[in-house]
Amino acid sequence: MALPACAARALGPPLQLERGEPARTTCPRRHSRVEAELAASRPGSVAASVRAGPPRGVSRGFNSQPRLDEPLKASSSLAGAARAPLFALLLRGRRRRMHDLRRRWDLGSLCRALLTRGLAALGHSLKHVLGAIFSKIFGPLASVGNMDEKSNKLLLALVMLFLFAVIVLQYVCPGTECQLLRLQAFSSPLPDPYRSEDESSARFVPRYNFSRGDLLRKVDFDIKGDDLIVFLHIQKTGGTTFGRHLVRNIQLEQPCECRVGQKKCTCHRPGKRETWLFSRFSTGWSCGLHADWTELTSCVPAVVDGKRDARLRPSRNFHYITILRDPVSRYLSEWRHVQRGATWKASLHVCDGRPPTSEELPSCYTGDDWSGCPLKEFMDCPYNLANNRQVRMLSDLTLVGCYNLSVMPEKQRNKVLLESAKSNLKHMAFFGLTEFQRKTQYLFEKTFNMNFISPFTQYNTTRASSVEINEELQKRIEGLNFLDMELYSYAKDLFLQRYQFMRQKEHQEARRKRQEQRKFLKGRFLQTHYQTQSQGQNPNPSQNPSQNPNLNASQSGTQNLFQNLIQNLTQSSGQNPSPKENQESQKQNSGQEQSDGNTSNGTHDYIGSVEKWR
Repeated sequence: MALPACAARALGPPLQLERGEPARTTCPRRHSRVEAELAASRPGSVAASVRAGPPRGVSRGFNSQPRLDEPLKASSSLAGAARAPLFALLLRGRRRRMHDLRRRWDLGSLCRALLTRGLAALGHSLKHVLGAIFSKIFGPLASVGNMDEKSNKLLLALVMLFLFAVIVLQYVCPGTECQLLRLQAFSSPLPDPYRSEDESSARFVPRYNFSRGDLLRKVDFDIKGDDLIVFLHIQKTGGTTFGRHLVRNIQLEQPCECRVGQKKCTCHRPGKRETWLFSRFSTGWSCGLHADWTELTSCVPAVVDGKRDARLRPSRNFHYITILRDPVSRYLSEWRHVQRGATWKASLHVCDGRPPTSEELPSCYTGDDWSGCPLKEFMDCPYNLANNRQVRMLSDLTLVGCYNLSVMPEKQRNKVLLESAKSNLKHMAFFGLTEFQRKTQYLFEKTFNMNFISPFTQYNTTRASSVEINEELQKRIEGLNFLDMELYSYAKDLFLQRYQFMRQKEHQEARRKRQEQRKFLKGRFLQTHYQTQSQGQNPNPSQNPSQNPNLNASQSGTQNLFQNLIQNLTQSSGQNPSPKENQESQKQNSGQEQSDGNTSNGTHDYIGSVEKWR
């Protein structure tokens, strides 16, 4: 029978058939497969030996699988001709890739098998351990029938209960500040959460002398009234984080309404459609982007009460607050922010009713932004507002002619700006430091009598901390910000003194309350002791008091003395009497003692015991 045309072209001359083999009736692809199957089924052939595998007792190893080209060699030798099957004509590179893929698959299978067996062994061991523990704990119940099934169910129930408790605990108390997780409270007192946030000593040596009025900052802020909190936000001082705390993290009767996707929140007073907070996240940049002290003091009253008549405007108290930061860290953080494309072009810099001219405040760059500028170029610009930014934003610029540098000499100008910034900072209602987050939270709560929901977090890793500078660069940055360095030293000293003063006052208040409670308990004890003694002296209450006048006088005198004693014990904690009041009380007591001279010996003994006990 003639071969098809495809077989004739592909195979060329016909192959010689061996005796007993069937004639080829199909294309070469199918015929080569038939030849391979015949070679594999014939005993003693190479293909049969490859398919049969190694002899019994000999291990292949996990990488000793038969190669893909061995059946091909067997089939070609079986054909007895120089012609190989068509799929044996594959490129050598492709066959090698297939072999590598097969080898990697074998390694993956081995790893999965080892992992599965290891987990199974671990589970088996854990089951034995839990079973042993369970048998030790519930040993007396072993006599109950069908113990294995019951113990397995009970063990499963205990494990599920434990997992459920862990999930509930993580949901209710996700942070590490949870009181339930402070197990060391049973063995040692709780650490002070405000101690040494900057890894330095909690006590410091004050450099400045402040009066009691400067240290005691307690604002009578009535959120239902007309007072307003104004937040002065200095760039790169952590003001964004603090501003979010003000609108999202304060316990209020009417919390701020913050909607998803909106930057501003609605912070109305209870029962009024009027805001109590003037900040970026409540009213927006109503006085310009990052308005300074000079802009806010002239802009805020006009923005809040601009639509009202001057005679109808309420007498408000504007409580200014701000956040300061270490000048070197703040400077590096601003440089990194400018590198990313920040310009603050929307800042108005309004002073004395007008913005500065281009000659008074030149620009440090010519393009749209200053992105990608190196640190050296950032420091070399003499008009860079990042230099001494905190002093400039906290001072009254009208004292030095605003941005006109020709009004006074530079040395005098710097001195006036620094003194103005210190004075404004000291008389502010509150200011905090970025390096002391928990102390900032504490002082704000004590100043405004407003508590935060969750504690502040101290972030020691920032973009500025990732910038590595040598000592020379650091000294140059400190030189460019020498006014900010002095202001920050002054602010840090005042801040820590205020914190220590408030803590001492809190401890004194707690001590005074404990003394009041102690004196109250003493008074209760004396009252109970007097009642029991009076009942012992008068065992027959049905007896007519007129029949025993000495006893009646004794009881009345003791009652008067006891009332005076109770009043002294309960009122001495609130206020100490003056010497004149002490003399008058002594005269009254002596007069009462003379009028009650017929008291019994038991009453004198009781009063003497009370005086001795006191």
